Amino acid sequence: MTLRSNAVAVLTGWSAPTPEEEVLRKEFLEHLATHADAMYRECVPGHLTATTAVLSHDGARVLLTLHPKAGMWLPMGGHCERADRTLAEVALREAGEESGISGLRLLAGPLALDRHEVWCHPPRSWHLDVEYAAVAPEGAEAVISEESLDLRWFPVEEIPELSDEATRRLARRGRAALLA
Repeated sequence: MTLRSNAVAVLTGWSAPTPEEEVLRKEFLEHLATHADAMYRECVPGHLTATTAVLSHDGARVLLTLHPKAGMWLPMGGHCERADRTLAEVALREAGEESGISGLRLLAGPLALDRHEVWCHPPRSWHLDVEYAAVAPEGAEAVISEESLDLRWFPVEEIPELSDEATRRLARRGRAALLA
């Protein structure tokens, strides 16, 4: 199975929790059907990415990165690489690379979808973001990578203003999945 066929299978089998995400699910599948390179940064109109909300072992806190380009507190995430085989693998790899935490446990997902404009290909490009959550081992210490200005744990219900609703939604859904 290729990464692209995995993405099709994941999105085909996913039940969107909101009407807006159902529209996105269909748009992502259409994008995959019409762009052979839909999984990779080179796809100019946009490309699939994976994001992961890293939760504390008890689900009380979420680790966010102060993203250097966006200037906002966001979950870990990023582009697919040629060696990736599944979206879940992308999500876990990016979370580990950007948090510096080993032993992350990915929760069943995806938990959300988001589409947002980015700077990959000026003047306009999109991330078609498939979103997951992972749980850090108890006592895990985050390590700032070169992809971040800062890393901090925030209570799930106290994500700073300098963030976005997609981050808040993903953190809440991740905590709910962990505690279910």
